[in-house]
Amino acid sequence: MTYKIIDLFAGPGGLGEGFAALNEGRTFNIAVSAEMEASAHQTLTLRSFFRHVQGDPKALRAYYDFCNSDRAPHPRDLFPAAWAVATSEARQLTLGKLEHNVLLDALIASHKLKEDETVLIGGPPCQAYSLVGRARNMGKVDYVAEKDHRHFLYREYLRILHKARPAVFVMENVKGILSSTVGGRRVFHDILRDLTDPGTALGKGKGIRYTLHSLVMPTSFEPEMDPESVDAKNFIIHAERYGVPQARHRVILLGVREDMKYGGEHLLGEVQQIAVRGALKGLPRLRSKLGRDDSPENWRDVVSRLGRDLAEDAVRLGETELAEGLTSAAMSLPGNLETGALRFSKRGDANSSTSFQKWVHDSNLQVWLNHETRSHMPSDLGRYLYASVFARQYGHSPKGHQEFALKGLAPDHANWKTGKFADRFRVQRYEVPGTTVTSHISKDGHYFIHPDPLQCRSLTVREAARLQTFPDNYFFQGNRTQQYHQVGNAVPSLLANQIARVCELILAGR
Repeated sequence: MTYKIIDLFAGPGGLGEGFAALNEGRTFNIAVSAEMEASAHQTLTLRSFFRHVQGDPKALRAYYDFCNSDRAPHPRDLFPAAWAVATSEARQLTLGKLEHNVLLDALIASHKLKEDETVLIGGPPCQAYSLVGRARNMGKVDYVAEKDHRHFLYREYLRILHKARPAVFVMENVKGILSSTVGGRRVFHDILRDLTDPGTALGKGKGIRYTLHSLVMPTSFEPEMDPESVDAKNFIIHAERYGVPQARHRVILLGVREDMKYGGEHLLGEVQQIAVRGALKGLPRLRSKLGRDDSPENWRDVVSRLGRDLAEDAVRLGETELAEGLTSAAMSLPGNLETGALRFSKRGDANSSTSFQKWVHDSNLQVWLNHETRSHMPSDLGRYLYASVFARQYGHSPKGHQEFALKGLAPDHANWKTGKFADRFRVQRYEVPGTTVTSHISKDGHYFIHPDPLQCRSLTVREAARLQTFPDNYFFQGNRTQQYHQVGNAVPSLLANQIARVCELILAGR
């Protein structure tokens, strides 16, 4: 049995990738995926092409040629028919916009989907629910939560739920949605009620109804239940417990149509945690770029001088162990590291037998995709070197002005000493899963400092994609800022793959 997927708010396709990859694509096929942002849509379309040509060696070779060389023609120019299939699946649509809603409805109708064989997936944009987003909104004088359309984009999800009547749905959002309120009402409570009875929520009368299930706890929410009777935290998934090398905590709701008679017996199975070291294994070492006069030699001279100056100040403050670490790093900096590229040549790529490495590795790639470093100011390079040495020395990232006490490390922010940004500079430590990769990574690398002091930089797009469990052959399109944004907003594809297996078991047992 092959089931059809409708993927809303798809981003670059992390959730859809997990479903489409299950059982080598034999269980789920994506009928329609909708994403409004242009670069994410480009990524989504290219990935759709990759999936659709798995049985066509020549077209598949065209994909790899395009990945491996910037001189190769784009696959759309060589295989227009296969590209047309991909573009008919991956659509650039802004949900909530009338003409786009009409087009989406027509696309779904054209597939003549069978309700019992259809799954709806996706998550409305989370900026209005996230704690950071809400704090930012509170600073806007004219901000009115009730008028923020992002609070209500989930109603577009409801609309498709009511129309398509899928057997199962999966809806993802940030943990902040649990405490978000609009007009004094708990947003999450309203969402629970609405998802169980989308027809009533939309003012269209009672239609098909759903029971909501946790994927990690024997918890369910049925129509007409009181939301206060359910512990909402039971719907939070801690991704690091399920093979994702990142402490990503998200609310994920599994909805099952009432007539499916599902009792909640299928849950995700916890596995051994993967640390950052295992996630980044095999990726080549790179250095950051310098804004001016960039060269390996100049970079080494600048970072080495910063390290020696910081070491001297550490000695002055009596931090002898820290001084030794900084001195050692300053003296050990290699002078021949490269800065990577959109397509960075592989050298000595080592395969691995771990399940994670099998998930991400692809021997057909002759390059590392999206593995290119940012350019950093010398002042930030000093902070990155200090923070990575500190984390290696003391087992945690330095926090706030008290642990950033050395000369020249304090950033020029009026609120630096208030404690509001105590972890503004955060190292992804080798020994533990990474911290949550968010869209903020597109703005700067301060929260995502590489653990190796000798590379002295923030994570590349590919390294962030590894923490998000995207396969190495996933080619992110757009400029580098857009690539970071796509990765930060995505659902980890390996987690999505495990959720897909739960959905398969539910559908097979109907």
